[in-house]
Amino acid sequence: MSEKPAARHRGLKPGLAFRLAIVLSLAMLPLGLISVFQTLKVLEERRTLSETALLEQTQQAVSETREIIRSAVSSAHTLAVAVEAFSANNDSCDLIMSKVVDKSDIYSFAGFIDSTLQLVCASNGERQDLAGLDIIRSDLENREPGIIVQPLEFIGPGSAVIVTVPVTDSSLHRGTAWIAIPLSQINEVLADTASDVDLVVFQRDGDIIATGDFTDDRRSVLPADRSLPDLVDQGRQTFRDLNRQGNPRHFAVVPIVEGSVFALGSWRPRSQSTFLPGYEGAISLYFPLLMWIIAIAVAYIGVHRLAIRHVWRLRTWMRLFAAGRTDLDTARLDNAPEEFEVLADAFRAMTRRISEQDRRRDEDLKEKTVLLREIHHRVKNNLQLISSIMNMQIRNTGSPEARHLLRRVQDRVMALSAIHRYLYLARKLSKVRADSLLEDIIRQLVTIGALDEYEHRIEISTSFDPVEIDPDQSVPLSLLATEAAINAVKHSGVERGATAWINIALKQVGADTLNLSIVNSRMAHEDDHDRHDTDGSGLGSRLIQSFVSQLDGTLDTHVTPDRYELHVTFPLSWPEAEEDDALPAK
Repeated sequence: MSEKPAARHRGLKPGLAFRLAIVLSLAMLPLGLISVFQTLKVLEERRTLSETALLEQTQQAVSETREIIRSAVSSAHTLAVAVEAFSANNDSCDLIMSKVVDKSDIYSFAGFIDSTLQLVCASNGERQDLAGLDIIRSDLENREPGIIVQPLEFIGPGSAVIVTVPVTDSSLHRGTAWIAIPLSQINEVLADTASDVDLVVFQRDGDIIATGDFTDDRRSVLPADRSLPDLVDQGRQTFRDLNRQGNPRHFAVVPIVEGSVFALGSWRPRSQSTFLPGYEGAISLYFPLLMWIIAIAVAYIGVHRLAIRHVWRLRTWMRLFAAGRTDLDTARLDNAPEEFEVLADAFRAMTRRISEQDRRRDEDLKEKTVLLREIHHRVKNNLQLISSIMNMQIRNTGSPEARHLLRRVQDRVMALSAIHRYLYLARKLSKVRADSLLEDIIRQLVTIGALDEYEHRIEISTSFDPVEIDPDQSVPLSLLATEAAINAVKHSGVERGATAWINIALKQVGADTLNLSIVNSRMAHEDDHDRHDTDGSGLGSRLIQSFVSQLDGTLDTHVTPDRYELHVTFPLSWPEAEEDDALPAK
């Protein structure tokens, strides 16, 4: 696996901090569940307490209103009994009614209506025929005690709460006794009783008698999803609902006059904050989550302080050391635990040992490199010495054939000398730049005059790709190029003094394949017999075949009327020897 995919794979793994958070979360999960359960129980208890407190508060808030209405009911019953003892149209009846109103601060009217719906007795002396008042006709014909809320001119300005009690004589219905209370007075009593409770006094059929805030918006405090008649059947109760304004409220219902008059109280749930209404429950519910986050943060900071930062510091040292930094003896951890100090000491000791080993290895490598360069230098000098001796021998030899043969041997020696000269001057000995080596060899052949021996005017062009080969491949390649180049000069195929041409190219034709091509001009009538022979003995042809075989390549030649082509294809990398081939022969 390559290093980059491995690094990406490591990047997908969760780090120590993440794993620690998971472990701490699992460890704290039972406590968190218990905390959530307890928080929910506390919220439930607070809701119950809020509803209970609202119930008591509502009952206390309407206690005065209850007393007023009950007092009016009692007074109406008393008047009903009193009316039975005397004639209703007697002036004494008006006097009694007037005294009842004068002695009370809350009554505004008292009267008696006979069975024909005639007001025959009143505290203000009024006489009225009520048979035409359709708004209260059904209430007047009712033979049961009741409460009427209507604005009636003969009673006084504004609306009034009228308590009605039937008057009977030996099971004979004689009429109805009335006691009227100004509605404004009941509203004032409700408004002054409990400022934080919205109060509504209503009848069984849902008609509102009075409210704490008697404005056009007074019905907005009622439950959004429940009607008032539905509430009276369940008696004394509490519930939670939205009001008609869409706000969450606690509601309480208490009876004022059993079975007929009820009070509805509501307030904002006491489990909510005054400054952040609606958020206290959420904060209480998510408090365990907040505690978990704080605990994880504290644990992470603690572990980061005690362990993670030291691990990261050690990892940074390792990366620096892997990148080539060796000056880590002075690296120290910041107030680390003893275990990490021991680990850091071991890492520093390891880096010292590895650095010392690398230093010794570099020294050995430099020493070996110097020795190899010296060997190549000496071999190059010895080959040049041999070439000089051969050059002296050539000058002292009278036979042209002998000079020619010695010159060919000298060319081969100089080709080997060029290889060792290149290796002596090269910065890297493990690989040889084939293009530079071949350029050097061709230049050397031109310099010493080997390509001008046949007195041809030759134009030489080269094209070499920048490729690297093994040093073991450089020897047969250099000798092959030398033999083929001299062979191309010999058979350039032009008359003496004419211009010939030679193209020498080394190309990379595949990912792992090189091709050496030597193409030269030729005459159409030239004999192709022994074309590769450079000295007339067939040695050149055999050498070329041998060098091609050493390169593990293939030789391909093409002859046309005006040119001759030699192509050698061989692998870029030197084939590895088999284990059996590496053993010495017995």
